[in-house]
Amino acid sequence: QVLKQVPVRFDLKALHVPAYSAETLSSLKEPEQNDFLQQVSSLLESTEKGTGAARSKLNLLYYLCTVAVHQEIASWLMSSQLFPVLIQQLRVSTSWDVRTRVAQVIALLASHTSELGANVPVSEAILLLTEIIRENFRNSKLKQSLLPALGELLYLIAREEDKRGHSRECWVVPSTAYTMVMRSLREGVRFFVSS
Repeated sequence: QVLKQVPVRFDLKALHVPAYSAETLSSLKEPEQNDFLQQVSSLLESTEKGTGAARSKLNLLYYLCTVAVHQEIASWLMSSQLFPVLIQQLRVSTSWDVRTRVAQVIALLASHTSELGANVPVSEAILLLTEIIRENFRNSKLKQSLLPALGELLYLIAREEDKRGHSRECWVVPSTAYTMVMRSLREGVRFFVSS
């Protein structure tokens, strides 16, 4: 069963980066875009502990969810320095709320990006998501939040390979990724679509 997620909202007052709209972000000059990406990456990579730090990261991730649904911004963020930072947060964050929200941002980026560059570490994201799902396979709530990201990344690769007419060696997909998706579907896991 596929459940539609409720729209996310961020707290403008608690956002520690400029709350640019997608249109404003796309009209920024490259140095301003780079400054913005640097601020976002620094906040996500912050090693501060405590509820306030996690809440701040979650708020930033909610904001990213709102701009990631725009094709131009999704394509830009997917091929930027932010995507590896998101993968790293998925790997190191101790907060499952942050991890699931990072997965949602990744799913939205994969869903809305128009073109995938060869240097985007999509295979690394797929491998990491697969490992986390496999290690926590009995946690259905976690699977509900991580499977859409895995599925969107697999679909993005398939779409890109179909466009190009051949597979790319840089986008290696481990067979365990397909196994996790199929096993979850067979067991009737409900999961959220990330639109």
